[in-house]
Formats: sequence, C-alpha cells, structure tokens
Amino acid sequence: MTIENNIYITPEERDEILLLIRKLRKNLDGRLPAADFRFVKQCITKSIEKSGNMRDTFGFVPVILDLHTAYLVGEEIGLHREIMVSILLNRCIQNGVVTIEEVKEHMGDNVARMLTNLTQINSLYAKSPTIESENFRNLLLSFANDMRIILIMIASRLVILRRMATSTDLEGRKQVAQEASKLYIPLAHKLGFYKLKSEMEDLALRYTEGEIHAELSRKLEETAASREDYMASFIRPIEKALRKNPHIKFRIKGRTKSINSIWQKMKRQKLPFENIYDLFAIRIIIDSEPQNEKSECWQVYSIVTDMYTPNPNRLRDWLSVPKSNGYESLHTTVIGPEGRWVEVQIRTERMDAVAEHGLAAHWRYKGIKSEKGLDNLLASIRDTLENLSEEDVSDNKFKMELYKDEIFVFTPKGDLHRLAKGATILDFAFCIHTGVGSKCTGALVNGRNVPIRHVLNNGDQVEIITSNSQTPKQAWLGIAKTGRARAKIRQALKDLTARQADLAREMLIRKFKNHKIEYDESVMDQLIRKMGFKRLSDFYQRVAEGDIDFVDIHKRYQAIVNPEYNENTHSAKDFTLITENEHQGGNDVLVIERNLKGIDYKLSKCCAPIFGDEIFGFVTINGGISIHRKECSNAKQLRERYPYRIIEARWSDTMGNKGQYQVTLRIVGHDDIGIVNNITSLITQEKDVMMRGINIETHDTLFSGTLTLTISENSKLNKLISKIESIKGVKQVRRL
Repeated sequence: MTIENNIYITPEERDEILLLIRKLRKNLDGRLPAADFRFVKQCITKSIEKSGNMRDTFGFVPVILDLHTAYLVGEEIGLHREIMVSILLNRCIQNGVVTIEEVKEHMGDNVARMLTNLTQINSLYAKSPTIESENFRNLLLSFANDMRIILIMIASRLVILRRMATSTDLEGRKQVAQEASKLYIPLAHKLGFYKLKSEMEDLALRYTEGEIHAELSRKLEETAASREDYMASFIRPIEKALRKNPHIKFRIKGRTKSINSIWQKMKRQKLPFENIYDLFAIRIIIDSEPQNEKSECWQVYSIVTDMYTPNPNRLRDWLSVPKSNGYESLHTTVIGPEGRWVEVQIRTERMDAVAEHGLAAHWRYKGIKSEKGLDNLLASIRDTLENLSEEDVSDNKFKMELYKDEIFVFTPKGDLHRLAKGATILDFAFCIHTGVGSKCTGALVNGRNVPIRHVLNNGDQVEIITSNSQTPKQAWLGIAKTGRARAKIRQALKDLTARQADLAREMLIRKFKNHKIEYDESVMDQLIRKMGFKRLSDFYQRVAEGDIDFVDIHKRYQAIVNPEYNENTHSAKDFTLITENEHQGGNDVLVIERNLKGIDYKLSKCCAPIFGDEIFGFVTINGGISIHRKECSNAKQLRERYPYRIIEARWSDTMGNKGQYQVTLRIVGHDDIGIVNNITSLITQEKDVMMRGINIETHDTLFSGTLTLTISENSKLNKLISKIESIKGVKQVRRL
C-alpha cells in the first residue's frame, strides 16, 4: 500500500503529505545525502501504510503533523540534518516500522538520542491530549540541556494549535489552548522564541475567549488603514534624517501588536480598545559591524529623540545588559504626531535575529555570540525546574517562574546579579549563598536599612546584613519569590528540624538517665504511636518546641513498662527537686552566678533578662531551668498552668558589671534626615555597650525599627533608653 492509494487518508491529505515532502526535500538539498533521504522516505511510507495509528485523538494524521513540525522548525532555526531527521522518524519509531538501533546504524548516535527523548514525549501524550505540569517539569529536566528537543516540543504544540481551528472538539481545543498558556507559551518566552510565542498566544486566546478574539480582530481590521497611514507619517521624517548619515545602513518596519498583547493591556489598564493608542511599534534595524553595534544604536536613538520627545521613564537599555535569553535591544517611547505615544525599538540585524528566533538563532545566523548565553539560559531553566516543588507546580508557579521579567542588582563591590522581577532581599541573599540567606536579617539598599521582605528594583546596590543568631523561618517561604530561594529555605528548615529533633531525642535520653530510668527504643516507639504520631521526627520536633511536657512522657512511658504503675505515686516535685538544698538556707531560691554547678540554666529568649532585672526560674521539659523577667509576657500563663515548676530566683552580686547581655529595643520616631545616624552615634559612644544589629522601616513621615545591642546591667540600659528618648525626633523607645 502506498501514499497514493491509502484508504485511510483523504485525497487532500495525500496531496498535503506529498507537497510537504517535496518542500522539505528541496530545502534539504545538499544537507541530507540521497541515501539518508531514501531511508527516511521509506520509513515514512511504511508508517503511513500501517493503519493502526493513523489518527490521533483529534482525528489528525500524525505524519502530517510531523511534516509540518519539521518544516516549522526548519524555518525557525535553519535546516539541519539531525533535528529534521529526528522529527521525521519520530512517528516511524512509534509505529514500529523501524527501531532506534536501526536508526542509530543509519543516522548516528545524535539522531538516536534525540529520538529516545522524543519517545518519552510520545508516551505521555499517548494517554491524553494534554500533559500535567509535574510530568512536563520532569520531562524537561530529563533533557533540559538539549534545546533542540525543547524547540521541537514547542513547534509541535504550535502545529497542533494551528490545526485545531478545523476541529469540532471544542472542549479538546480549549484544553490544548489552556495547556499551551500554562506550559509552552511561558517556556517559549523564557527561551526567546517570541515569534512562536506570539502566534501561540493569539491562537490560545481564540480558543479560550473566542468572542473577545473575534471582536478585537474586527476592530484591528477596521482601523488598519488609518494605522498604516499614521505609521508611514511617523517613519518618514526618521528615514529622511537617517539617510543623511551614509555610514548607517538601516531598514524600518512598523508592526501591529498581537491581539493577545492588546487584550492583556486592556485588562491591565482597564481601558477599552479605543483608548489603547500604542497598538503598534516601530522597529529600526541597523546593518552594523559587531564592534560598532552599541554606538550606532545610540546614535540612532539620538536622532529619533531629537525629532520626537521621549518619555525618560520608558527607556529600556538591553544593550548594556542583555536579558538572560540573549535579547538585546534599545527601547524608547516617544510622543509622535497628534500627541500619541509610539514605542520605538532600535537594534542590529544580529540582535533582530535573536529577538525573532531566540537563542536558537545561533544555529542559523553566523556571528551570533550566544553559545555562553545559551549555556547560562539552559542552566537557569534547569535550576528553575529543579527548585520548584510539587506544591509550586500545582500552584501554577511553574508558569510564573518562566514568565518573570528580570532586574539587575549590584553588590557593594560592583558584582552584577540577575534576579526575577519582584525578588526580595531574601531572594538576593540566597542567590549569593545559602549560608548568607539563612542568617539574613535585612540589608542596606543604596545605603538605606530595609527588612528582608523589601522588594528590589533595577539597579539597586545591596549589602546583606547577617546575624549568627538568625535561623530560617517558615514564614520566609511567603517572603521569597523565586523557586531557587524557596527550595533553599525548605532544605534549611528541614535540616533545622532534623537537628532540633536529634537534640530533643538526646535530651529525653539524658532526662531518663537522670531519673534512673532505662531508655528503651521499642517502648518509646509504642508511646509515640499511642500519642498519635506517625513519624518519630514529628514527635521529637514537638518535644523540641516545648509542646509536649516531660511529665506526660514520663507517666506514659512508665505505664507501658509497668502496667500497674500509678501516676499518683509520683509528683511533679520528683523532677524539680534539683533546686532543693542547692544553696545554704534551704529556701529554694536559685541564685544566678557565673560558675553555678549542678544546674543547667539559660536566659529565656522571650524576655531576655539581664543583670538587675527581677527574675524567676521555670523548670523546662529537659530538666534545665529557663530564667524569665517577672514582667515577662509569658509569666502569668506559666504561673497559672505550671505553679509546681516555678522557682524563685535572683542574681548573685558577683554578676554585676561582669556580663554582657543581649537586648532588643523598639524605636519609633520622625523620619528626619540624620536621625538614625544620631541614634547609632550615641550608642557607639556609650561605655560597655555594643550594637549588634539594626533594622529600620519607614512609613510616610515616620520610621520604626529595632536595635539589638549588648549591655552589662539593667540600670545602664535604663539610662541608655532615657538618652535615646532625648534625641530630637524620637517618639518612643521600649524594650522588647
């Protein structure tokens, strides 16, 4: 059976196949040896002769889709033997008319590897006309270093979208369009395939919001004539001025923006079609030598802005620092005739090749220096994919990560870092290093103190402020905006939880030993299950956080070991007797001194007591004692719930002027020039006071923030607070 008389193919489809083969053969002339072409054609013919898989879920002939994909890819990146042969043989492998081993023998290892990757795609799409985000991510990860496969995937989806126009399966058409919007269009955007991206966006809009697409198409057609006239009148004086510079070779073209981009702008600005004036852009393309590219682009910019007044806030310089996908261009928006805003894009032929075809253009156009850029881009895509959790993918953050625009920020030394638009101080800190991010407390941005949630802007100079006492927080996942930072935070939290759980387990074992109880792992496993925990780590984490009282653990453990155990025979005093008779007088007062032996105590973080404060002790679940200020916000609750664990305490006179205690002050005041400097200068002049950290935020005309410092005693702290309150502009100082 041949193509000419195949009963499963209509005459129109047969003619389409033969026409596409002739076009591909013509374009491949000289690039594909005759023997190779005969092998490919024989495989395609055999594949068509097999009737078992002639139509896909939409009723399309798969081989026609492959031929169109091959032709589209050839148009985008130039026809190369390996990529074209891989596309053409893809369906032949699926239909079993040839094996990958046979292809490897005839065409080589590279073609065989590409076909292996394409087979993975076939296996996923064989089950459904669309693909889940998580599967898509895993698929990309498996061949993220071969952009040819990614381009084939994008081109194949565009071919499907084109042909869906004739499909009567409206629901299937909508599913494919939604999948493209969520997965393929953002990927095309990230890779710089703007031509493919724009067409896919318009087709997706046509299938998902058909009435809107039809209405905008009609309005664009109605205004086409006047728009063409306006573009011609705008371009004419620019052409005249540029011709006066014979060394500048150029061409100018005007293009109407895509229907989707117009619709997105209407939604974003909440304007009707009639009020959208920048429906088109003017592109000036210079035929320039590589060494003269930037200077000639800026020269053209000068000529344009001498003629039309520019909007300085709309200048976009991607010449000095190109986008990560290799895009280079100079954009400005000027006021044209009739007071209308017009976007002007200035670039060279080389830059235009990359702008139209993405970094794939390095296969097609000579002189494009994008190999390094391509490697960096693929590395960034792999990083994005690897750092997105399953939760991120399900929350559509996959699309957001690929679609994000970029900003550029600098370190104090002038090192340039590229981040996604909307990135915060926390994102930047983790971009530098995980250790820096984990200890980040804020930053100096352009010399001004800002918190970790501060959103960075293009061109900011950033110096990260760290503290050794800082640890990652769960809330940071809501502050970080990049997948990379969120992945590092999750790992840091996981490591922190594991360390805390290990410490909690060691504490329990030590506590059991202090009570002369043998710690049995199997008994503890029973206890943990009876308490409703599925994982040991969850139990120990709750112990570490203080949510489970050792008294309860002790009683439950004894009940398992000895069923006749009576919990009333043991009182809470069994484990608070460590305070009895520790000091002469027997009045159970804990005296805090530097070399206190036999008692494990620590100063509570919730109220940070210092020498001179009125204090009390609280026996913790690990047998140690935490020291609190009597005015601690937690004091009332501790005394009411655990009165048997409260111990009277006081400072030893020997502790005075010999210790350094950390305290935090909350300061509120007017945001006057120099006020923060006045505060820090006062503190640095104080004897035995050291500033450890500062975090300031401004709100309109006020500022508020915290100062972390070390000081020797309560009386000195009170005097320091009085001095700070006397500074002009300070409204309130209080100890946290």
